[in-house]
Amino acid sequence: MQSGPTSHYFVSQRLKLHYADWGNRDAPPLLLVHGGRDHCRSWDWVAEELRGDWHVIAPDLRGHGDSAWSPDGNYGIDALVYDLAQLIHQMDAAPVTIVSHSLGGNVCIRYTGLYPDNVRKLVAIEGLGPSPKMQAERAAVPFAERWRRWIAEKRNAAGRLPKRYATLDDALERMQTENSYLTAEQARHLTIHGVNRNEDGTWSWKFDNHLNVWPVFDMPQAEIEALWRAITCPTLFLYGADSWASNPVHDGRMAHFSTATVKEYEQAGHWLHHDQFDRFMGDLRAFL
Repeated sequence: MQSGPTSHYFVSQRLKLHYADWGNRDAPPLLLVHGGRDHCRSWDWVAEELRGDWHVIAPDLRGHGDSAWSPDGNYGIDALVYDLAQLIHQMDAAPVTIVSHSLGGNVCIRYTGLYPDNVRKLVAIEGLGPSPKMQAERAAVPFAERWRRWIAEKRNAAGRLPKRYATLDDALERMQTENSYLTAEQARHLTIHGVNRNEDGTWSWKFDNHLNVWPVFDMPQAEIEALWRAITCPTLFLYGADSWASNPVHDGRMAHFSTATVKEYEQAGHWLHHDQFDRFMGDLRAFL
């Protein structure tokens, strides 16, 4: 058996996008979709566990990992959903099973609402996007002001060079600071696959800095909720008790889902699939 995945590429909206293929092509397809400022190799531990029963595919979202950056620096969720739809279409993978995290979860949830017959089962780790409280706070700011802020943030991002770390250990330290639950092995693996070495010997993260500027435009919330209600496949939402993300059981968003259940993990943050890996894999295997 191969020791790791092979790298492949597909084209979406003229961008060359990367995905890791863990083999076993005769098995049913399983997509593992990472979150913002992450990369496809973040799923390696999950893929190793599931590759015997599934044809595991882990894409790098545009602007992440080994995928191309958007030339205009814009990362609207409509484009990300198109990329996912294009990958599933080109691989003739539907109906597909999906496991996703954060930004990737938001993308996959919307795709599933658009094409409910194309998804067998869906797992989303903290993937519903901003909470109703955050939505209300944003809506309280006049739209023109939000738009001006976005323009200013885009201009700042255009003038900001990617941060350079003198050594790989410096980048590793940053990774560990971002998530104190990570083991040393996890942090090193995520860092090694998350950085490129620059010509001067320094290291920089692979993701595009423009990902830090959230698009000012999105679908109306009522239309997003209509997509949520259109989902028909078994759905599992997972939340970390120590995360910033709002649990939909408590904030009312579960009312829009007819086939979903929620589990909350103690002693876990936003990356609960790393923080509580054994429990996560047990729940994931049982659900799949």
